[in-house]
Amino acid sequence: MSDLIAKSRLTAIVGLGLTGVSVARHLAARQEAFVMLDTREAPGALADFTQEFPDAHVELGPLNAETLLNVDEIIVSPGVPIAEAAIQQAIKAGISVIGDISLFLRNITAPVIAITGSNAKSTVTSLVGDMAERAGLNVGVGGNIGKPVLEWLNEPAKDLYVLELSSFQLETINKLNAKVATILNVSEDHMDRYDSYAAYHMAKQRIYFGAETVVTNRGDALTAPPLAAGVTQLTFGLSKPDRYGFGLITKGGVEHLAYEFKTLMPVSEIRLPGRHNVENALSALALGYAAGLPMDAMLESLRQFAGLEHRCQWVAEHQGVEFYNDSKGTNVGATLAALEGLREADSKIVLIAGGVGKGADFSPLHDALQQTRGLVLIGEDGEKIAEVAGDAVKKVFAESMTDAVNKAITLAESGDKILLSPACASFDMFGNYELRGQAFVDAVKEVVA
Repeated sequence: MSDLIAKSRLTAIVGLGLTGVSVARHLAARQEAFVMLDTREAPGALADFTQEFPDAHVELGPLNAETLLNVDEIIVSPGVPIAEAAIQQAIKAGISVIGDISLFLRNITAPVIAITGSNAKSTVTSLVGDMAERAGLNVGVGGNIGKPVLEWLNEPAKDLYVLELSSFQLETINKLNAKVATILNVSEDHMDRYDSYAAYHMAKQRIYFGAETVVTNRGDALTAPPLAAGVTQLTFGLSKPDRYGFGLITKGGVEHLAYEFKTLMPVSEIRLPGRHNVENALSALALGYAAGLPMDAMLESLRQFAGLEHRCQWVAEHQGVEFYNDSKGTNVGATLAALEGLREADSKIVLIAGGVGKGADFSPLHDALQQTRGLVLIGEDGEKIAEVAGDAVKKVFAESMTDAVNKAITLAESGDKILLSPACASFDMFGNYELRGQAFVDAVKEVVA
């Protein structure tokens, strides 16, 4: 370690995962010295990392404060809380602590549309990216989705970057300076990482620092930024829009997307299913409009964009029952949005839910669960969701996803929907939400084959 400290500049990378490895590659390509730290004794990527960087200094286990106090900058991966004692010591000593997003921003000149929220951020980020592509722009879409952002620096520069940012990523961003920034919505999530709901909310608010234009949700006061002079504000919501707002107007008995007092297109033409996706469409229009995207291209995107896997994705229909995969519904707010979005007057939903609740309060689900046909509970915290539902709701427990799908079918009636939207993380039963969603799709295919 002493020979590294002697170098003119030294960076500590904390977190040996996809992000940390991308940072190492970025620094190595620029011949900048670094050390790699990880709080785990045996991170999964260690063997590949040591093969690619055989001379790299690696420290595993509890973070060494002495190491961090002897570097010029610390780049922390999103999975590592900056509340770690050794990182806090470094911050107090005046050492710069950033994430890969900040490092990326130092190296680009193109404008950024920055998107966060407890729910829907992947859908809206991808939708805005599709709008930009239809407008003829060379656009980079990523951040909390897709490949690590630093890999873009090895490609020709983009015209625009659309970034989904998690609260974890925002913790290490001091001033984003986005062209357009939004918090789509705020509901309780990641309470296993934050001391309070307020702390989680404040992490989200960091997205507005330095923004040229902010876009807020009229239906969620927690999305509003602190008052700031000189910042343009647009709003979106399912209500009738006012000045500088996107919303809904009924004209001739037909509901339309609208900006201010002008109708744009009938809601029925949006390809994405569900009422929650009407709100997502309005937020995407507001973001694209603020960034200068042409309206025609944006509306065409809404007519064509089919959505993302694992996000209220239609899977199949069998004997009058439709199956929807919302495995990305990893918190209470996401599941509420899915239930509301897919609910219809003449049918009901059988919900498959459960997993690792991350310390969440499930009580906000109570009223929505009363309107379901029944519940199939899985995983570590399935019992907690069952308790919230109460005795009036039919409930069964399942040991596997195949078991859950089969039991859901026994509860459903013709015309109903079977929805996987767990309101929980997946890692008690699956490696990630994608694997959980694929297990659901595979189980459904067995039924409909």
